[in-house]
Amino acid sequence: MQDKNTIIKQNQNLILENRKNLTISGITDVDSFDEKAICLYTQLGELTIQGRELHIDSMSVETGDMTITGDIWAVVYGDKDKKNPVSFLGKLFR
Repeated sequence: MQDKNTIIKQNQNLILENRKNLTISGITDVDSFDEKAICLYTQLGELTIQGRELHIDSMSVETGDMTITGDIWAVVYGDKDKKNPVSFLGKLFR
C-alpha cells in the first residue's frame, strides 16, 4: 500500500492536434477554467491553456489525463516549483 504523500513520477505529455484537440498527462489539480483559459497544476508546475470556446472533454483523476477541445491559442508553463494550489492566504499576499 502506498502512502498518500508519495507522488509517482511519470512522463508528462502534451499532444496538440490541429490547434483544436489537446491531450495532457500528469495533471495533479485544476485551479480554474472557463471558455477562454484553463489553469492547471501538473507534475512539472503550473500550466495555462488559452484560447476560445475551450471545453474539458474528459479528465481522469486516477491517471491524471485530460482532453481539451476548442480553438487553442497558447500553452504556457508557469512557475516550476508550484505544483499545488496556493492557499487563500497565499493568494492574498501575491
